[in-house]
Amino acid sequence: MSNMRATRPFARTLFNKVPEVTAIFWAIKIMATTLGETGADYLIFKMKLGLPVTSALMLGVLALVLALQFRTDRYRPWVYWPAVTMISIVGTLITDSLVDTYGVPLTVTTAAFAAALIATFAIWYLRERTLSIHAIDTPAREGFYWLAILFTFALGTAAGDLMAERLGLGYLPSARIFGAGIAAVFAAWRIGAIGPVLAFWIAYVLTRPLGASFGDFLAQPVANGGLGLGTVLTSETFLVAILGLVAYLAISRIDLEQSRRA
Repeated sequence: MSNMRATRPFARTLFNKVPEVTAIFWAIKIMATTLGETGADYLIFKMKLGLPVTSALMLGVLALVLALQFRTDRYRPWVYWPAVTMISIVGTLITDSLVDTYGVPLTVTTAAFAAALIATFAIWYLRERTLSIHAIDTPAREGFYWLAILFTFALGTAAGDLMAERLGLGYLPSARIFGAGIAAVFAAWRIGAIGPVLAFWIAYVLTRPLGASFGDFLAQPVANGGLGLGTVLTSETFLVAILGLVAYLAISRIDLEQSRRA
């Protein structure tokens, strides 16, 4: 890694900009995913902003949050997790805009975002020779990281809606399928069948449709296969939970990498 940086003297070296992957990391990520799904619906339908206005507003907020994230020189919970939450909402809105406004089929959006994610990983690896989240320590790597995150959220939204709605599997069965997929990835990693980097990114992709399907199950009316809790209660509940966990991380600092704690 040091040789690689020596060949790129103008790359600004940072501390790692991503937290340690812990159980809390996955809990916040899934809840952010759920909030991305229900929060987008809340703004579009409950607040009556409509899809175009909501998309423009959230893109503006995301730009501000990411600008702050890029300006920091290390991982900071109060900056990183709002960026994840906002990119979750924007990823949902991108897919919804393509499907609802422009009539692009979910099969096409799912395939297109999968191809975009694969292309991002390929270019990232060819340039940096690593896809590890433990090496997000230059502006270029951080750019690839957030682009990949955006495509995982857009892909997860499309895949989740495809299974739950277009294929008619329902929200809870779809969530169970994605949950089983994550469990299989974890088992494969534990026995050494796949490496940690591959396992992380597969799980990261699968947690998006898992959270989205679960969020829809909680919020959607009973007649549509949900519990009927509504987008307001669901969004507020997960937002409070995320804020509580982020506050805990900021105080405890347990998600800082061991090598950076000293």
